[in-house]
Amino acid sequence: MAANLSASPGAPSTISDPVNARILAVSEDRFSGFVNEPFAEIAFSAELTEEVVIERLRAMLSAGVIRRIRQTLMATNLASGALVAWRVPSERLDSAFNYMSREDPFSGHVVIRSTDAETTGSAYRLWTTLKVPQGFSMTGHCDFLASQVGAETYRIMPAKRLFTLGVGHVRRRGMEPGSRSEEPGRVLDTNVVELSPLEWRVLTALKREFTVDEIRPDPWRSRAEESGLPLEEFIRVARSLSAREVIGRFSTFLEHVKPSATGERVTRYNALFHWRVPPGREIQAGREVGRHHILTHAYWREGGPEFGNVNIMAVAHGTDKDLVLAHKVAIDKHLEEAGIPVLYTNVFWGGRSEIKPSEISPVEYAKWATQAGLTPDELRRTHGASSTERTAGLRLE
Repeated sequence: MAANLSASPGAPSTISDPVNARILAVSEDRFSGFVNEPFAEIAFSAELTEEVVIERLRAMLSAGVIRRIRQTLMATNLASGALVAWRVPSERLDSAFNYMSREDPFSGHVVIRSTDAETTGSAYRLWTTLKVPQGFSMTGHCDFLASQVGAETYRIMPAKRLFTLGVGHVRRRGMEPGSRSEEPGRVLDTNVVELSPLEWRVLTALKREFTVDEIRPDPWRSRAEESGLPLEEFIRVARSLSAREVIGRFSTFLEHVKPSATGERVTRYNALFHWRVPPGREIQAGREVGRHHILTHAYWREGGPEFGNVNIMAVAHGTDKDLVLAHKVAIDKHLEEAGIPVLYTNVFWGGRSEIKPSEISPVEYAKWATQAGLTPDELRRTHGASSTERTAGLRLE
């Protein structure tokens, strides 16, 4: 007899509920690659039954505590991506934020940031992550966005290498400063992978967010039907994409910046750490930074003179600002002990923010360009996404 999968009206949806905390401690970022039965795997790791996991995930998603459940992709391997810092007049900052978060499907994280002390980079208040699908121009897209929001300049900072990539806010709560792995962080390349039409078909079905009703055993069967493929073929292609490191992780995403629907906050402070290390030491420094468990992201990015020529960046979250800074002090001390000079450092604090998946489909990009009044040819790639500071305001017409 099939299990009753609907969440009971009284199923707890708070993060602090002990059973929910057990689920979230593993479901946020513990499952890399394609997972055939993700909810069964979560149940096994959390030492719960699959029925309980399904009930609780449904309750938390229905309540808005979990923002989304989805198979993530290694988007850096599927589309040109970059962190983009925008200098926007203060009177236009909120409207620029609204445009990036609501009108541009290719901008993911949209954050208004500030610093504790004035620096040359402090004028860049709006920060976004941007993915531009294969065949199109990063600077062309940024020029268009700048013309829409009135940005004065922007800085494109693609990741040259990744050292840490994972969320896991629940398991990071209460983590001691200095907590780190025995081994240095991994070095992940950002080379773009070419996919066949069949692979894009499977990938498009894979990455769509799960609805409440789709949280059930054998969740990929309906996605295979959606893509017009037998389940066995769908899974075969998904596993091949995973083997090529195109698939990221299966993950539940919490509302980690704003209060959740229950009023709880999983984090309160979002810090973007900057370090400048001597040229040639970037990978070594990135691997040492990447050891630290508190970090959700760590990369080699070139900040340029606007940001003190920093080349290592990392993101940490927490509920207490002093504790977040204590983690930063511990990382600084570790770099010193590892013999890596830090020539400059800074912290950019996140304020208003919106986080959504970036669209990476070339087909969807062409549709968007047409709706925006541009022809796809106007936004075709003319060069790669090198670190660039631009005088903005050029519309491609």
